[in-house]
Amino acid sequence: MKTGTPAGRRYVKRFIPTMTAYVLVLFGATWALRHYEPQGAALVVLSILPALPIIAVIGVMGLYLIEEKDEYVRARLVTAMLGGLAIMLSITSAWGFMEEAGVLPHMPAYFAFILWCAGMGLTQCFMALRDRRAGGEGE
Repeated sequence: MKTGTPAGRRYVKRFIPTMTAYVLVLFGATWALRHYEPQGAALVVLSILPALPIIAVIGVMGLYLIEEKDEYVRARLVTAMLGGLAIMLSITSAWGFMEEAGVLPHMPAYFAFILWCAGMGLTQCFMALRDRRAGGEGE
């Protein structure tokens, strides 16, 4: 994400507290689940809490995409998001078939977001390398 634009600066101002909240909520909920062994509604609430900041991060990324006025930067972000989606869907699809066959263990569903982010980062790296080789400006 390019942080030199006004939209990029707003993105960073939103992203950092949201990810900080995610880390705090994840550790807090995990600690509470291990130490208190909640049941019923408390278990459901503690289980869903770490997902809420992740959902907020997706919203923050969407806002950046909407607010970014530089069409080149926005197109690169969309390309990176689509690349991340392709990587995530490829891995989870292949993993799912191998899991069904008993070749691989179960992968928790929350890994999909992690794979998407990793795939998005890999796509951005690929685009930067491609642009450097071509002498482009996509740095």
